[in-house]
Amino acid sequence: MNTVRLPSSHFLKFFAVVVLIAASTFGVGGQQHRASLSSDLLSFEGRLSTARTRVIVRGSKAEIEAMASRHGLAVVRWLDGAAVVLANSSQVSDLAADSANDILSGDALVAPFMDVSNASTAADQVRAGQSGGLLGIGGLAGVNGSGVTVAVIDTGISDHPALYQKVIASVSKVTGDPSTNDAHGHGTHIAGIIAGGASASTGITTAFRGGVAPGVKLVNVRVLGPDGTGYTSDVIAGIEWVIENRDQYKIRAINLSLGHPVTEPSTTDPLCQAVMKASMAGIIVIASAGNAGKADDGSPILGGISSPGNSPYAITVGAINTKGTPDRSDDIMATYSSRGPTKFENAVKPDVVAPGNKIISLEARGSYLRRTYPQFHFAGSSTNGYMSLSGTSMSAAVVTGGAALLMQADPKITSAQLKMALQSGATYMADGGLMGGGAGSVNFWSSRKMAANGLTNLVSTLVGGVLTPPSGVMFWDAGTMTTRLYRGYGLRVLSLLEAPLAWLSAGYLRSDELNLLGLSNPLSQMHPNEVIWGDVSRWSADQEVIWGDHLTNPEGQEVIWGDSRKMEGEEVIWGDSIVTDQ
Repeated sequence: MNTVRLPSSHFLKFFAVVVLIAASTFGVGGQQHRASLSSDLLSFEGRLSTARTRVIVRGSKAEIEAMASRHGLAVVRWLDGAAVVLANSSQVSDLAADSANDILSGDALVAPFMDVSNASTAADQVRAGQSGGLLGIGGLAGVNGSGVTVAVIDTGISDHPALYQKVIASVSKVTGDPSTNDAHGHGTHIAGIIAGGASASTGITTAFRGGVAPGVKLVNVRVLGPDGTGYTSDVIAGIEWVIENRDQYKIRAINLSLGHPVTEPSTTDPLCQAVMKASMAGIIVIASAGNAGKADDGSPILGGISSPGNSPYAITVGAINTKGTPDRSDDIMATYSSRGPTKFENAVKPDVVAPGNKIISLEARGSYLRRTYPQFHFAGSSTNGYMSLSGTSMSAAVVTGGAALLMQADPKITSAQLKMALQSGATYMADGGLMGGGAGSVNFWSSRKMAANGLTNLVSTLVGGVLTPPSGVMFWDAGTMTTRLYRGYGLRVLSLLEAPLAWLSAGYLRSDELNLLGLSNPLSQMHPNEVIWGDVSRWSADQEVIWGDHLTNPEGQEVIWGDSRKMEGEEVIWGDSIVTDQ
């Protein structure tokens, strides 16, 4: 047997190559490299499937092209600092072992989840304004959203008389479909809630009196197909387009009435990262909480907030049932509305709630919803129709309209100030607690006064003819607020002298604390369990509701902690626009 001897210099080079190859496969201490995979990708990898799924990978274009070449993968969409590749189960494992990847995410399917709304949120009072006293002192001008542009990232927006000259730009990011028309119907309904004009329904129905902010201009960003679903990467591409075109169309806010089940922490979730980019670019992002508040058998679900509603950079909105009246005394949480805490971070969400049941808005001509669910048609003809839909999708649109009113009133309002105004002016929902109702049910007139007076306006406002006090609740939770409240140091009560400091500098309010305005705020006297969970706190004898507790509501239904069959799979669990009203 002959022995081949390498010259020492060649040996050193050979040794270096071996070390580099080993280093690319094994980490420090000989540990094999393994990227973090979202839960849907982990499930796909475990099925050992030869079929291919869509995987979101990160990196520069050159890095991703090299990676795709190494593994024989096709790139099907480019994003900002990322791309979508097609891979079977074995290739997913190979990508996870590639040292170029630290995080791999599935390109999950995303889907979407008014006279009473206007009156019950006091939007009508904001539009009317308030005359002042001597020399107009103390007066507040009426606002309707003029000068504010909102991007509706959804199924598209169809022509409708109530949206005449309101849509100033349209684009499609739906894979393989350039049409910007709304073949599904959801996006047009959302657009009507935000900015629909009232005159189009004259003589047809009195149930639609216009959107919350009829002066708003809309940008139609279509990301969901005719069946109401689309890829996460399509939504991300839509958000990136809005950021790139923000200045051209003066876009101040994005409405995201859509989502998918949470499969990874918000810090690595590509959709949540896109929301963060938009927020950092100065765009307010309003997202629906999701409609996973109950399982198929009716049992309540906790921890069902969807993505991107779990993003700390989004104003997340849940749904209430107004029982068809503007009076708040009969309002209750909608059973379908997703409750917190968020998966992985265990943070309190939603941030606020708004009307979501049987919302009358625009009907898209010939759309999927019109054809498939004719029972939701409310009034009008094929060219000027109106339909009733329910869900947190509708609630998010209500809040987006309200946010536009506040932005017109104060063009320099920051995202932090906007959230403070919306939360502090809301009415706390005792049945939902923080985990169901966030800071409470929005009251835009109260929020308008809060913003105008630096959070010092704690005077009750009339809603539906009834005096309604603001809750004065504000919070930013990274995941420890609940624990801190139970331990007795997560509550901060602000005097009216401190309130202006909080308004001028959001840093004055610490995250992971429940901030309450007013030294006599009634929430400061309640037990933390009740404040956090509302009615859920009564479903257990424990003084602290924790994961793993056995909870049963008065109807004998066991509470499920967000891991039920309703939240499984790669598709969004959607009941929002077709959920049974109750």
